[in-house]
Amino acid sequence: MSDSEQNTNKGFLGMIERVGNKLPHPVIIFIALALFIVLISELVFRLGVTVDYFDASAGEEVTIEAISLMNGDGIAHIFNSAVSNFTGFAPLGTVLVAMLGVGVAEWTGLISVSLKKLLSNVPANLLTATVVFAGIISNIASDAGYVVVIPLGAIVFAGAGRHPIAGLAAAFAGVSAGFSANLIFGPTDALLVGITNEALTSAGIEYEVAVTANWYFLIVSTFVLTIVGAFVTRRFVEPRLGEYDGDYKPNDEPITDKENKGMRNALIALLVFLGIMALLMIPENAPLRMLDEATGEMTLNNFLSQGLLFMIFLLFAIPGYVYGKTTGKIDTSHDFVKGMSESMSSMGGYLVLAFFAAQFINYFSYTNLGFILAVSGADFLEAIGFVGLPLILAFILVTAFINLFMGSASAKWAIMGPVFAPMLYSVNIAPEMTLMAYRIADSSSNVISPLMSYFAMILVFAQRYDKKSGLGTIISTMLSYTVAFLISWSLLLVIWYVLGLPLGPGAPVTLQ
Repeated sequence: MSDSEQNTNKGFLGMIERVGNKLPHPVIIFIALALFIVLISELVFRLGVTVDYFDASAGEEVTIEAISLMNGDGIAHIFNSAVSNFTGFAPLGTVLVAMLGVGVAEWTGLISVSLKKLLSNVPANLLTATVVFAGIISNIASDAGYVVVIPLGAIVFAGAGRHPIAGLAAAFAGVSAGFSANLIFGPTDALLVGITNEALTSAGIEYEVAVTANWYFLIVSTFVLTIVGAFVTRRFVEPRLGEYDGDYKPNDEPITDKENKGMRNALIALLVFLGIMALLMIPENAPLRMLDEATGEMTLNNFLSQGLLFMIFLLFAIPGYVYGKTTGKIDTSHDFVKGMSESMSSMGGYLVLAFFAAQFINYFSYTNLGFILAVSGADFLEAIGFVGLPLILAFILVTAFINLFMGSASAKWAIMGPVFAPMLYSVNIAPEMTLMAYRIADSSSNVISPLMSYFAMILVFAQRYDKKSGLGTIISTMLSYTVAFLISWSLLLVIWYVLGLPLGPGAPVTLQ
């Protein structure tokens, strides 16, 4: 056994990895989990389990019942939804479209040469922090960080002679566990604030939360989580992984004059493309701006949620093509298509895994088991009778646990917001504070939940560098980030609460 294997097999995390990796192939695991949901749904249905929660959008109390997958309707759903579950699986289009562009840039050599240039200019002790920071701020582009920053994190670490899975983990921690932090508010802020205001209005509370509600706190969180993520990577993750002895070998040859010329031309093409995109986005009546009927303003919300991925495809494909033409890697149109085709050929395993992961996630949603768990958790918090900081911390822990089973931030908050925003308001805790506590919990445990939409993709990325990687590898590697982010972020919120600092412009932690 190598030193690397001995390191990873030690302690509690080693036990998690060993047990997790001894399980069958992840595809078989998702099949087994889907069958388990089928059986559990029938059991919970026969027991007559129901939960009541207040639907803020409908303005009324709603009873949620468990739905069985073992009756006629359930069996019909299994057969009739299988294809739409797969084609409608949120990460599928995101991953494949982005990888088409990334594939061109990677196949021509632009990414490896650019990273080599970058690594020669970035101090080694700042590399980890840079990867985590890039992951955190990528969430302004919604889910784009999953398919861009995470694989690049692995490549950057490999190019620096470090374990690529450590780079993948650092980027994954920033993108997913730090999803709520950023230097500027974005689409997620607007979505969650809208749900919060609906919840308050439905409870008869005249209080409006602004989209900037958590801005100050999120700015500070970005730097705190960057430091914590870098520390966890260097102190815990890399020592466990040890020296990398896999098949991936970075290109160590010096950069040639032709490659330098290719990078220069690719940079020019990139700047021209960004200039064109700026003209399409920035002016008040720019083509990519659309009228937001709720606010009456011209916004980029539709573009950010629907069109951004095509922009990312072009962002990589255009410079990649220019670089390839300059260096001679691309001679005809066949070469250009070959670059995209090779990137798709490596995604075969992901497609198989995505099909069965999509079925499992859909069954969990269809049976209402996620709703029942979320509402039951909310009822538990109401029953324990905490107030002030103990209530906030209990809320964070319970939400982090529920997040393991119900990944959508907006869906969970649509259930929990109408309960907790008014409830904490009644004990003098500002809705902005409640929302921030929720976002801390919702982000921190993303990276250890197989129900998180992109989890299957992360596993496929890891297997590029270590074919023996399994669910146990990912969960044991990411558990340190979850614990560290949950503790440090919660402590930061406690400090904010004790000092009475505003979470954003005009956003207090407690009510006057």
